[in-house]
Amino acid sequence: MIRISTFTGAASVLALTAGMAQADPALMFDLGGKFDKSFNEAAYNGAERWRAETGGTYREIEMQAAAQRVQFARRLAEAGSNPVVVMGFQNAPTLEEVAPDYPDTSFVLIDAVVDLPNVRSVIFAEHEGSYLVGMLAAMANETGTISFVGGMEIPLIASFACGYAQGAKAVNPDINVIVNYTGDTPAAWNDPVRGGEIARAQISQNSDVVFAAAGGTGLGVLQAAEDAGVFSIGVDSNQNHLHPGSVLTSMLKLVDQAVYDAFTDGPGLEAGVVQMDLAAGGVGYAMDEHNADLISDQMQEMVEAAKAAISTGELVVHDYRVDSVCPAF
Repeated sequence: MIRISTFTGAASVLALTAGMAQADPALMFDLGGKFDKSFNEAAYNGAERWRAETGGTYREIEMQAAAQRVQFARRLAEAGSNPVVVMGFQNAPTLEEVAPDYPDTSFVLIDAVVDLPNVRSVIFAEHEGSYLVGMLAAMANETGTISFVGGMEIPLIASFACGYAQGAKAVNPDINVIVNYTGDTPAAWNDPVRGGEIARAQISQNSDVVFAAAGGTGLGVLQAAEDAGVFSIGVDSNQNHLHPGSVLTSMLKLVDQAVYDAFTDGPGLEAGVVQMDLAAGGVGYAMDEHNADLISDQMQEMVEAAKAAISTGELVVHDYRVDSVCPAF
């Protein structure tokens, strides 16, 4: 089923047709659903923030299958949307194929790099944010074991795991870090049942803090952790509120800001690579009323000191994507 909507300041929904030439921005979600409470939903929140502040109009489209990637990106460009924001590293080949055919349309790719004159590529320093939540995990840990549940086993997700382990071992060099992945197909991002199964297996191995970087699959991880009475760590969006008192923190990626900036910059936006690292405020960790009682002042002081050191370059967190090696394992 094809789902394309146009959202206006009055929240009306109009059919998208090829004849609509108004240069409204557009947002193409990755697989996993708009309301995955993680990556896609962060993008939606950024678009909604732009709409609320400007009264503008934007289009959105949700894929139901990977085979729709090129078709849907092309459809938005044909409809006159500009810029077109496309979510997810798996859409790099999509824009490599589609963007050259629409040189007057600006495209924005979130989470991968495509070197074309009309494409802005936004990438994040996930390893830096993961380092911080790894520190918190190690400080909250009581069993000597923590764990990580990833979606697909790819360099992007391995960078989360590696940063997490580096941060944990900076606090406790002897800590055991279990790492598992959900699968090797796009279904790995939207399988909360499997996520819960993996989390329970890790908990049975004495993990008492489980970090999920697996899109919608992570919702099953967070639930399994609460059921077992251990901590979880959310990802991308602030997921602390999903299980208050159980989610220790969330590793934030400001995907919402990237989408907001793209919509604000509009047609003809500056192309090239935008690096959203810790120094730029592109990643971080979540503190709010839902986890304030879980993280002591001393824990936060240690993490803030590491955050400052990373931001200035005094502390360098190794990025697994550079050489496919993780010094923490």
